[in-house]
Amino acid sequence: MSIETGQGSPLGLPVLRSGLDGVPRRTAAGTAAAPSTQDPPARLTKKDFTSDSEVRWCPGCGDYAILAAVQSFLPELDIARENIVCVSGIGCSSRFPYYLDTYGMHSIHGRAPAIATGLAVSRPDLSVWVVTGDGDALSIGGNHLIHAMRRNVNLTILLFNNRIYGLTKGQYSPTSPPGLVTKSTPAGSLDTPFNPVSLALGAEATFVARTLDSDRKHLTSVLREAVQHRGTSLVEIYQNCPIFNDGAFDVLKDATQSQARLIRLEHGRPIRFGPPAPDGLGSRGVVRGSQCGLEVVDVAEVPADSLLVHDAHAADPSVAFALSRLDEETLSHVPVGVFRSVQRPTYDDAVREQVDEAVAASGGPATDQDWYALLAGRDTWTVD
Repeated sequence: MSIETGQGSPLGLPVLRSGLDGVPRRTAAGTAAAPSTQDPPARLTKKDFTSDSEVRWCPGCGDYAILAAVQSFLPELDIARENIVCVSGIGCSSRFPYYLDTYGMHSIHGRAPAIATGLAVSRPDLSVWVVTGDGDALSIGGNHLIHAMRRNVNLTILLFNNRIYGLTKGQYSPTSPPGLVTKSTPAGSLDTPFNPVSLALGAEATFVARTLDSDRKHLTSVLREAVQHRGTSLVEIYQNCPIFNDGAFDVLKDATQSQARLIRLEHGRPIRFGPPAPDGLGSRGVVRGSQCGLEVVDVAEVPADSLLVHDAHAADPSVAFALSRLDEETLSHVPVGVFRSVQRPTYDDAVREQVDEAVAASGGPATDQDWYALLAGRDTWTVD
């Protein structure tokens, strides 16, 4: 959500705006003074958001789980399918728009954030989603991604991270761990990988989260917060590629190992994880380190008040960034959940306001005569 002040706020206090403000709801309840006389339309279901296109991912691909979660979640938004747009780039994940029965665009490599920005600016009545992968978003599309986040465009961006190029048959990607042997790195990758959450926080994204493809409950809760946030929401989703990088995240899905590795972030609560301590909470915790970073410790060995309390609403992203750095290629400590959720004016709202002010200052919208005068004006170029 973003903050807005004005006549609609009592006593001039800030009003929190949802990411869905301006997007019409299907149910028109009316007001207390004038309730709607129409029966509400039938509630949408997952089936309504399932297209008739054949889903063409490899058997066992994590994309199936993400698609099912999104299709099951969208009905609760109470938005008509015509007011939802899914824009994708190139890659396995980018087939997503075919399988959602909404408007969508399978665009060009890395440019989905740019196309989605145009939609968000020109159509405030749309809920605009971007679906991308680690290669599409962080390699050729890296420039477009960071500037969408910097501008704080009202978009929900789902970044599927499987640490490999799947569509082109198994080359290393910007998130592949060092030493990974692939078709394009037969002696092992020499690149230092991106941490997508760290990158987003460094770009001053106002909403940054991470979740897993196979954890439906957690994935849905993160989606719910992301779409309600006004501004750019970046959600990294660890997603398995069973063909070219199978088992990359198995340690996070194993019932025994995941408990010791996953750090579930909850705003306002001390960060604890791992096997239960005598008080029933995790026996491991996160504290501030001696050199500005964060450290993982045994809860029994430190004072209770030294444990870091997660503050997703902190204006300064430094602590959220430090949390993101706990994640390593070995996946020994992996924070999941919402790292950051803060309010800042959105680019698309500001552009529309600026245009409205310019139109008002000029006495109204441009006429045909204005266009003719512009085309025939002196501000032209002569090319010999």
